[in-house]
Amino acid sequence: MIGKRPDRPLIWPDMVFDLQNRVQEFPATIYLVGGSVRDALMHRPLHDFDLATDGDAIQLARLIANHFKGSFFVLDAERDVGRALIDGEDGRVMVDVAHFRGATLEADLLDRDFTVNAMAVDLKGDVELLLDPLGGEADLYAKLVRRCNPLALSNDPIRLMRAVRLSVQFGMRIETETLQDIRQHAMQLTGVSPERVRDEWVKLLSLPRPVSGLRIAERLALLDQSLPETRALHGFPQPPLIEDSWTHTLLVIEHLQDLLTTFSYKRTDNTVAAFSRGMMAIQLDRYRKHLVKHLDTRWPNERPHQALLMLAALLHDVGRATAAGDEAAAVAARSIALRLSVAECNRLVTMVVHHRAPLELADTNPLTVYHFWQRFGEAGVDLCLLAVADYLGTYSTQLSQPDWLEVVERIRVLLEAYYDKREQVVSPPPLVDGNQLMQQLALRPGPMIGAILEHIRQQQVIGVVVTQDDALQTARLFVEQHS
Repeated sequence: MIGKRPDRPLIWPDMVFDLQNRVQEFPATIYLVGGSVRDALMHRPLHDFDLATDGDAIQLARLIANHFKGSFFVLDAERDVGRALIDGEDGRVMVDVAHFRGATLEADLLDRDFTVNAMAVDLKGDVELLLDPLGGEADLYAKLVRRCNPLALSNDPIRLMRAVRLSVQFGMRIETETLQDIRQHAMQLTGVSPERVRDEWVKLLSLPRPVSGLRIAERLALLDQSLPETRALHGFPQPPLIEDSWTHTLLVIEHLQDLLTTFSYKRTDNTVAAFSRGMMAIQLDRYRKHLVKHLDTRWPNERPHQALLMLAALLHDVGRATAAGDEAAAVAARSIALRLSVAECNRLVTMVVHHRAPLELADTNPLTVYHFWQRFGEAGVDLCLLAVADYLGTYSTQLSQPDWLEVVERIRVLLEAYYDKREQVVSPPPLVDGNQLMQQLALRPGPMIGAILEHIRQQQVIGVVVTQDDALQTARLFVEQHS
């Protein structure tokens, strides 16, 4: 296969040239393929690389890991697929190496998903030349997602969801025949492994505008097949202003994404031009660094917290819209079905079941705020974001400025306590411990000790207890009242 000069130059990071130098003596052909070539052509940052070889792929992955002093994993011994994880200048880099899917490079590319992902570059040759037998470069410029062959989608149905994600991620449209195939094979998604479905949802929900992908997935019946719980949202009333819960859900996700952008370092003047977002920025900007750090949390296998937050927004009305109305059961079942970790499952259930908790507090007095953070911990930050998004998703078309300012002030008080007044409101430092209580008050071990310590903490929160003597006196009174 003869390479060509692409219309736009391929932009490679230095690591590619390091790889190129290292693999010259490897006794087989090696090609950069897939998304890494697409992104180099689009001049996008590159963090992961896919290599294809007609030699021993696992051996090559091990060689790369050893050279860069990284980690090596066998991904699929039967299919000869290995992975090297190495540290680059901009963080961790993943290099996946696979044996050709067919007898030749062209057969390998033909067996891939979409033409924009079926271009290659000879890593042992001129990395400025593009190998493009399926016309991926032209489709990239035309912004088309086109299947590589008529069986590409039916052979691997997870590609149905990937087509939607790529179209949203890169602002492309899905080519007509590819679109027809997606509709035709939508039901095959139920046979895809839960882990692969989960990973595609994580990627889609991590996009800057996930609502666009959700709308497309819903129209193509992919949502029904991969997240069947969402069917209950259609037609379910959503008082007082939205026609149904599906419309409301999309609005909540849109507003949540706007909030995340408002607190991100990518915020622009246009981001906060709207009154609702502007007031959030003005009142809560001092917590921007904390919120960015919170949202940068990673779950197992580097799943971003933002995707879990978006999944909570997508499912936040599912339990209420089902016949049983049990949010916890519905969301826990979905978490298990998607093979989320126990910690992710617990956080997701908390977010969905209690997403309105910040708005339903009787007041924002110190003791009420203390109980909120004691109950929810770090998940309380997620609840603040979800509560605001849910409020805007309900009232955005008829937003009352005074009511909105009250909501923002309530969230400000909660975050102030968590980030600025932790020792005063959320976690007062202990003035006495259980041993001291038993010695001073002649108490025996038991539940009474924990109850006294909790009572002291609450008295610290409201300013009644300040010193150790205060704490001991409060403990004595508590024992007298409960003896």
